[in-house]
Amino acid sequence: MILTVTLNPAVDHTITVEGDLDADVVKRASMSQYDPGGKGINVSKYLHGLGVETVATGLTGGFLGSYIEEQLARQKIPNDFVEMGGCTRLNTTILSDEEEYKINQSGHNVKKETIREVVAKVSEHDPEMVVVAGSLPPNLGPATIDRIASAGSWRTVVDVQGDLLKGLRSEYFACKPNRRELGTATGMPVHSVEECVEAAQSLREEGFEHVVASLGEDGALLASPEGVYRADSRNVEVVDTVGAGDALLAGVLSTFARGQSGTAALRMGVTVAAEVVSVPGTTVPEMSGVRSESTDVPLFTR
Repeated sequence: MILTVTLNPAVDHTITVEGDLDADVVKRASMSQYDPGGKGINVSKYLHGLGVETVATGLTGGFLGSYIEEQLARQKIPNDFVEMGGCTRLNTTILSDEEEYKINQSGHNVKKETIREVVAKVSEHDPEMVVVAGSLPPNLGPATIDRIASAGSWRTVVDVQGDLLKGLRSEYFACKPNRRELGTATGMPVHSVEECVEAAQSLREEGFEHVVASLGEDGALLASPEGVYRADSRNVEVVDTVGAGDALLAGVLSTFARGQSGTAALRMGVTVAAEVVSVPGTTVPEMSGVRSESTDVPLFTR
């Protein structure tokens, strides 16, 4: 079972407007939707859609926290959160004809005893793999993630900002930086694919067994004990990029959970990500055909 930990979750509010946004001009939304969000929660949603056993945990609070739990329960996604002081965040994405705007709240400080409850909750479920993903509340840092990673025998995966990634000290099964986070975590240039490969290999030397890096228009790469591989992004109509990296990670981990190779994992990751960017928000698209489609994804050995 793969358990996800989202310490700073959010309700994702996605708005679609026609035309461009102008100051002091009232725009009417042609579409508006609310999704339970936060990177770990998104990973659990996509894993569930792929038929992988998962539980979402972390911190929720207030009416928005209740909304997240209610919506996950309605989608039959197992969840078991710890209540915190303060209200869960609201993150807003505005989609216009040509642009995408994002406004994310920072979240609230968390008490030390609340983190102890989270660690106990993770141990209670005794997962095979733990994914700690997303931003942290303002008063928490890398030591909190290391604490979760070292609290049990599970394999730990992280998808966090580059400065947090740089500060981790425990051993990790995998990390999933984007291009910018890869550069921040290593202090290395990441302009070309070759530079990204070198940076990913550097992270492996720092204690990450696998590095899954999303590279935007250059697709994604996987640096692993088997070797380094890259896949181009799938040619699909992009509606919304929210959740793309989470979908990539979910596809990769779903394949590792089945005991398959890193090459199969990367193929699956980019296939799932392509399905997710074709729908608005973090809606889980139909996943029944992704496994067969993934076998056709060409890989490049670096």
